[in-house]
Amino acid sequence: MAGFVVGLTACGAAAGSPGSSGAVADLGGLWGVQDTEGTASLALDDDGTATGTDGCNRMLGTWEQDGTQVAFGPWAVTRMACPSVDTWLSLSVKATLEGENLVFVGPEGVVVGTLQRNS
Repeated sequence: MAGFVVGLTACGAAAGSPGSSGAVADLGGLWGVQDTEGTASLALDDDGTATGTDGCNRMLGTWEQDGTQVAFGPWAVTRMACPSVDTWLSLSVKATLEGENLVFVGPEGVVVGTLQRNS
C-alpha cells in the first residue's frame, strides 16, 4: 500500500458536538460485525481513516462526514480471490445514515449494501 495518500479528513466529530443546534450523530466508529470471516465490517476513525474488510479483502481509505452522509476517498484493497464472498463494500463511494443502518452506494449511484453500528 505504499504511495497511498490520505486526502480527506473527518469532520463528523464537530457535527455531533453536545449543545449544537440540529446536531447530527457522529458516524465514526465500528460498523458491521468485526472479525467474522465472510462478513463486511468498517471502522471510521476520528483521524479520517477508514479501515475494514469486504468479507475477504482488507481495505484502507479515507472518509468525511457531511450531516448524515459519508464520502469515501479511494480504497486501497488487497486482491485475494474469494468466489463465495460478495465484496460490495470495496465498491462504496459514499454512505447515508438511514435509521440504524449505514447504507452504502457504489460509483453508479446504486445501493450496494448496508451495515449496522457495532455497539
